[in-house]
Amino acid sequence: MEEKKTRKKRKLGSYPFASVVFSITVALLVLGLFGWLLIHSSRLGTQIQENIEVQVYLNKNISQSDITKIRTAIASKPYTLVKETPQITLITKEEAAKQFIEATGEDFKDFLGDNPLRDLFAVKIKGSYQALDSLNQIKGEIEGMRGVFEVEYEESLIESINENLTKIGFILLGIAIFALLVVIILINNTIKLALFSQRFLIRSMQLVGATSSFIQRPFLYRSMLYGFFAGVLACGIIYGFTVYMNGMIEGLEELQDANGFILLFGLILLMGIIVGYFSSLRAIRKYLKMSLDELY
Repeated sequence: MEEKKTRKKRKLGSYPFASVVFSITVALLVLGLFGWLLIHSSRLGTQIQENIEVQVYLNKNISQSDITKIRTAIASKPYTLVKETPQITLITKEEAAKQFIEATGEDFKDFLGDNPLRDLFAVKIKGSYQALDSLNQIKGEIEGMRGVFEVEYEESLIESINENLTKIGFILLGIAIFALLVVIILINNTIKLALFSQRFLIRSMQLVGATSSFIQRPFLYRSMLYGFFAGVLACGIIYGFTVYMNGMIEGLEELQDANGFILLFGLILLMGIIVGYFSSLRAIRKYLKMSLDELY
């Protein structure tokens, strides 16, 4: 007795779930991991800038009330960095002299007979105000305050840091564009290959009178769904990778920005859905226009 072979009917719009989702997930991971690197490098650059201090030298024999007024005035400015409290440190001339003696091993009081140094505030400035034009405006504004003698900052150091960060930014932008193109090509090829097995089913639907929109609809819906699933998987892997790296590298968590990760995960999900949709649309339209000979 001959065994009857049963063949599973192929449903319109269906193509391998696991292989397609896996391929799209890998492609989105390429983009996601670069975004992960971009978030940390951007935050690291900001921290480097915010560690540079502007030194505000005060007049000699200034009263304690005037020192408090200057501190309050600077703390209220929008350019002053705030981490729980405004990042302003008062260094008295006695503390400055002690630091100088420890650094050089020489006590200038022995031959000067007096301490020529001044009380000063070391002020940390927000990263968004680190351009030299902004710092010059800040310098002029603070020097206009009563009791302030002079404002100084390492102009050459700041200029060098800004130039290097700009160069790194352009390099990362170029890599980002390349990574985006790679992701689009990978997803497009994955869906195109998956739809290749359905080309004769598409032609059969055309022959029985189905409209192009009717044929396209299930493919487009499924590709968007697969893109969403792949995006969720990619986001989950990146999140797990982040938790693991936080445990391995001390201080890494300080470079992370919750809003940056929300934006990154949103872009990954959106990329999976949009690229999946348009890749399917492009492939289906191609097969709809092919002749029977071309399909073979």
